Amino acid sequence: MVVVRNDYNTILRDNLPVLDVRAPTEFNRGSIPNSTNLPILNDSERSKVGIEYKQQGNEAAVKLGFNLVNEREKEIRVSSWSRFLHSNPDALLTCWRGGQRSEIAQRWLANIGIDVPRIAGGFKAIRQYSLEIFAQSNTRKWIVVAGSTGVGKTQFLNNYRESIDLEAIAHHRGSAFGQLDTPQPTPVSFELALTQCLLQTDQFNSCLIEDESRTIGRLAIPSQLYAAMQTSPIVVLESSLEARIQLTYERYVRNEDSFKLLNALKRIQKRLGRERYAVVKAQLDRAIEGHSESLHLDWIARLFDWYYDPMYEYQLNRKLDRVVFRGNTSEVRDFLRHEYQIFPT
Repeated sequence: MVVVRNDYNTILRDNLPVLDVRAPTEFNRGSIPNSTNLPILNDSERSKVGIEYKQQGNEAAVKLGFNLVNEREKEIRVSSWSRFLHSNPDALLTCWRGGQRSEIAQRWLANIGIDVPRIAGGFKAIRQYSLEIFAQSNTRKWIVVAGSTGVGKTQFLNNYRESIDLEAIAHHRGSAFGQLDTPQPTPVSFELALTQCLLQTDQFNSCLIEDESRTIGRLAIPSQLYAAMQTSPIVVLESSLEARIQLTYERYVRNEDSFKLLNALKRIQKRLGRERYAVVKAQLDRAIEGHSESLHLDWIARLFDWYYDPMYEYQLNRKLDRVVFRGNTSEVRDFLRHEYQIFPT
């Protein structure tokens, strides 16, 4: 039986379930995709064991750990692992370094007839592997999909298997109005989920990725990947102003409550300028009070004219030398099909 797995590519690419026995505080700082936290030591117990290790050494720390987890508590924890592994028979086991905690958990499970491989090197090794994948970003052929706000870049990308949806991974739609109800992952969890997507698309000759700034919400695109994006060819997706306004309303405004909309507008107050902010806010207030779609379309149009479109044009003008095609959805699809042999699903 294989008791240790070090095929990190397969573990991430195939989204294998992982039983993570680290303490909750460790897990909450970053986790492997598709992992579940069922700790062998809770935060308080881990803290006590850590202090004992520093003061008395490893043997004393291990002894304290066994004393803290009495037989009844051990039974409860092993039972929870057993239920998880029954539902996920191909799961792997991990702790921070793949050392004592996962070895002990593995042994306890073996005592009740359950054999589960542990990840060699643990979470730390998976994390290191993700950094190695990012370091290879410039070896891939990227095609950056650009376009002004509301043109439908995300929807376009989602029609292709050969694509990376950074906003979906970051749980953020990439603008002041893009914050979702789902909290953004931690930076480490974001990078591990992104690594998984990179591995799942590495069989393709070319891969589409949306034109993004370095940060998406509070998360940063890894520097090596971002650098590769800055030297890659760009296709510009275009659409009519009316269609862009309507899509923005449907995606960002229709189902949002007024507090979130006003908060989002306030986030760009300084860049918009005091006078223009006051005008747009007054329009937004009227739209909220009147529950009016047409009034919402008015302030969105004003925001495009005063803020989003000038900002987009400024950014695009700085990289015009990399633009290889411009057109509507159908035209860009044809271009990608003929030039890169990339086909929508």
